[in-house]
Amino acid sequence: MKIENLETKNKLIKRLRRIEGQVRGIQTMLEEERDCREIMQQLSAVSSAIKSTSRAFFHDYGTICLTEMDGEIVSGKKSDQKARNEKMLQEMIALLDKTP
Repeated sequence: MKIENLETKNKLIKRLRRIEGQVRGIQTMLEEERDCREIMQQLSAVSSAIKSTSRAFFHDYGTICLTEMDGEIVSGKKSDQKARNEKMLQEMIALLDKTP
């Protein structure tokens, strides 16, 4: 499964590049022996940015999965659909459990 919405994909990439820059900034702060409070503040900001990005990705992933489920309901056998939908939901829940 992949993100088909180009705008969403670009927004996620932009967020990840910003996070990458923040992490590099923290590395520089450590090399420069900056104040621990400043470093902790930046680490907290990175953690929050990762959580926010994970939620945005999962929102789009969930939307794609649910859309696929709706399409399968119209076009397939009911028993096969139910098993596939259940499997997809379990995969989504497993991914959500791993999301920071």
